[in-house]
Amino acid sequence: MNINKLLEEKGITKYRLSKLSKVPYTTINDLCNGRVKIEKCTAETLFKLSQVLGITMEAMVSEALEHRSSFEIFKSNVCHQVKDMGDLSFIIDVLETGKIRDYYNKNWYPEALYLLAMLDYLSRENELPLALEYDDIRSTRLHEPIFPASIIAMSAVSHSEEPKRESWEEAIPEFKRFNIVENEVRNVL
Repeated sequence: MNINKLLEEKGITKYRLSKLSKVPYTTINDLCNGRVKIEKCTAETLFKLSQVLGITMEAMVSEALEHRSSFEIFKSNVCHQVKDMGDLSFIIDVLETGKIRDYYNKNWYPEALYLLAMLDYLSRENELPLALEYDDIRSTRLHEPIFPASIIAMSAVSHSEEPKRESWEEAIPEFKRFNIVENEVRNVL
């Protein structure tokens, strides 16, 4: 949570926050200047600040604790979710949670576009209409193609671009549209 932004929205100064919350001004100043991380604060400090700022303690630390895994792990997790949940439950979950828009708004474009490609692919496979609320995102694509790590490794070992070319040719169209090379989303272990 960006304390500076929250103070600005609430119209509160650091000094006023210190007085209202009874958290030392130096602590608040250090939080605002990035010298202290919000997730390193004590529960008492978080509680006092959250009371004055009108937000939950969880909201204060959730942004700071959010971890972005590698794209390969992300793709694997998505494919396992599809396998475990089934196509329709996965589609419903993605639409209800708004994950695509969340990733896109965080500038996590590969994740947003991969999830949208999966949504579009599963919609086509199940003869469902596309979710229109993502048409603005559908008009974007990554600057450079993202190949699976295994294809990159094969190209490096063989000293040839042939594995990449073949993989590109065989890519699922919904993924290829966003410059993501994905050939298999069903065969996960």
